[in-house]
Amino acid sequence: MPMIPVAQVQVGDRLASDVQTALGSVLLQQGRTLSERDKDILYSFLIAAVDVLRSGLEETSADSASDEAAATTEVKITPLQQQFLEMEKLLQRMMSMVASGQKLPVLDMRNGLNALIEHIDEYNVLTFHSPPFAGKPDVTVRNSVLCALTAYQLAKWNKFPEKDWLPIAMAGLLHDIGNVKVDGTILNKPSRLSAEEIQEMRQHTVYGFRILEGVASMNQGVWLSALQHHERIDGSGYPMKVKGEKIHPYAKIVAIADMYHAMTSNRLYRKAESPYLVLEELHSGSFGKLDPLYVQTFIERTTQFHNGVFVKLNNGSVGEIVFTDRNQPTRPMVSVNGQIANLAQNRQLFICEVFTTK
Repeated sequence: MPMIPVAQVQVGDRLASDVQTALGSVLLQQGRTLSERDKDILYSFLIAAVDVLRSGLEETSADSASDEAAATTEVKITPLQQQFLEMEKLLQRMMSMVASGQKLPVLDMRNGLNALIEHIDEYNVLTFHSPPFAGKPDVTVRNSVLCALTAYQLAKWNKFPEKDWLPIAMAGLLHDIGNVKVDGTILNKPSRLSAEEIQEMRQHTVYGFRILEGVASMNQGVWLSALQHHERIDGSGYPMKVKGEKIHPYAKIVAIADMYHAMTSNRLYRKAESPYLVLEELHSGSFGKLDPLYVQTFIERTTQFHNGVFVKLNNGSVGEIVFTDRNQPTRPMVSVNGQIANLAQNRQLFICEVFTTK
């Protein structure tokens, strides 16, 4: 069947094959008759072309349509995604400089962050799709840029003074800078680390603090976030097992952002988890580990969607959120083909993907 660009899809076209998301899950199933809302879904997931059945379509148009779809794919990148890529390049260059003993280009980093945050209104923690990347992106770099964005949002949501918003984003960006001093074979090891390797990996917090400590014009909270983002309120963290108020507020914010993005990203040793399940894990982990107020705010604000938002459930079905209980924000009611799935009652079902159609 002919593959046609999504821009040429018509209401009433029928799918000749499944449409899959970038993560490999089925978005729309073979045989579905497409509606205007389905077209919105395809645009939201940046689907370039689909395989359709339509009276009058010629097989011979497939090649030219595919070429057009490829061209469309190249330009489908948002201003936020473009600036995200620029920030990744800058951070990668900066890490290489630090690894070779050069000074941090603080002004460049600040300017890059400002340019990225100019597009913060486009950023939604649960729905943001990392931009296309030639080859495999550096996991540490990508996680750090995501943490910068999320830490900035958390600072705003938790009513930090505005003067702290950018420094907290910088703390998110540089929290793992100490990894440049860790043996690369340990960082990239695809299997479980030995006890000695774990100990060396944990030293990235100390290395990061030493790199940042005393850097001119950099907030002290940025240094301490590098050191303390793995500390926990009950003293169970590392490297110094400090507790409670001895952990800097910036580090408490960065810890939440770091855990969320680490768990929702693919890694060498495990697959990405559902964003909603991770929010639930953060909630359960907030008792004695993370700052409960910051976590509560994070969950409430990230799940504040208007009714009509599409979600993908773990059983493969796509539905719309029709009601969210503030007491259980990760367990809304979802309409799937006219049937209501109450996720608060059916605990076996959960949201594995979420996206908006604007």
